[in-house]
Amino acid sequence: MKKILIIDDDSRNIYALRLVLKAKGYEVLTATDAPAGIQLLREEKKIKVVLMDMMMPEMDGYEALSILRSDPDLVEMPVIAVTAQAMVGDREKCLAAGANGYVSKPIDVDVLLELLKQQ
Repeated sequence: MKKILIIDDDSRNIYALRLVLKAKGYEVLTATDAPAGIQLLREEKKIKVVLMDMMMPEMDGYEALSILRSDPDLVEMPVIAVTAQAMVGDREKCLAAGANGYVSKPIDVDVLLELLKQQ
C-alpha cells in the first residue's frame, strides 16, 4: 500500500482528498503547512508520494519544493503539485520548480489516480 502525504492549508481539501484516497486503498498522512510537511517527510521514511498545495501562507509549494530538491534524502521524493490557480503556464512553472506531476483544483480524481500510478 502506498503512503501519501497531503500538504494543504485548507482542511476541507485535506478531508475530501483523504476520503477519496483511503477509498482507493492508500494510506494518507497530512500536514497543514509546508514546514510541518517537510518535517514529516524527514521522520516518516515510508511516504511514497506528496500532494503539495502550491499556494499556502508562510511557505508556498515552490519554496517547499526547492527545500525538498536540495535535501539529499528527499531529492527523489515524487511530488504532485496541486493548484487552484489553473492559469496558462502554471503546469510548466510547477514542473520547472521540481514537481513530478500537476493537477488543478477542483481535482479530477481520475487524473490524480493516474498520476499516482505513475509515481
